Amino acid sequence: MRLEMNLYGARAIYMYEMARTGRTLLQSIVSPVISTSLYFVVFGAAIGSRISYIEGVPYGAFIVPGLIMLMLLTQSVMNASFGIYFPRFVGTIYEILSAPVSAFEIVLGYVGAAATKSIVLGLIILATSELFVPVRIAHPAWMLTFLVLTALSFSLLGFILGLWADGFEKLQIVPLLIITPLTFLGGTFYSTSVLPQPWRTVTLFNPLVYLISGFRWSFFNIADVHVGISLAMTLLFLATCLAIVWWFFKTGYRLKN
Repeated sequence: MRLEMNLYGARAIYMYEMARTGRTLLQSIVSPVISTSLYFVVFGAAIGSRISYIEGVPYGAFIVPGLIMLMLLTQSVMNASFGIYFPRFVGTIYEILSAPVSAFEIVLGYVGAAATKSIVLGLIILATSELFVPVRIAHPAWMLTFLVLTALSFSLLGFILGLWADGFEKLQIVPLLIITPLTFLGGTFYSTSVLPQPWRTVTLFNPLVYLISGFRWSFFNIADVHVGISLAMTLLFLATCLAIVWWFFKTGYRLKN
């Protein structure tokens, strides 16, 4: 019976967060799609006219996986961080913690909703890209695998950020000052293989290189690093975020004080 109540609780959290997307449709869906379309117009038209192909792939199509990742990472973090921070801000987090739902169901509800919204947004952007360039997907199953794993990983990161932050301004630090620059430097608009040494080696310390490279491989069969390494790094990041969330709930850090 308790398991059933927990599942109902997780579903209630999930549906509430999904309903919030409907109330903020312009901010949650329309704005990211328009922003990505502008990237296609500016980079695809302006730079694409000077760079025809990269590793045999038309430049306009080459940037599609990177642009999807750019939106996926930032939106996953922002959706999850705001989702859990707001109950802390207004004090309703104590009602959730005292309800008959476990930490797993709480995380499942909030992170599941944030990841779902990001995956839907990624698929919408993928469909939108067809209006600008023809895109082929060499490995659809692997594309969805990387999409789901990345959305889950960075939704967990956003959940951690939402628990850690003690003000709205801190919620913006990681997405704007860390994730976005690392994504641009991780091969969103270019292949890191064209970089001279030692910058080629330096980029390998950027974890987002592995995510973007693996995702691009699922489209075009080309990658800056081996796809196995990309998958391993994604799973490692996911496991690390899970461990940190477990520690937050075990110690009550930022939850009970």
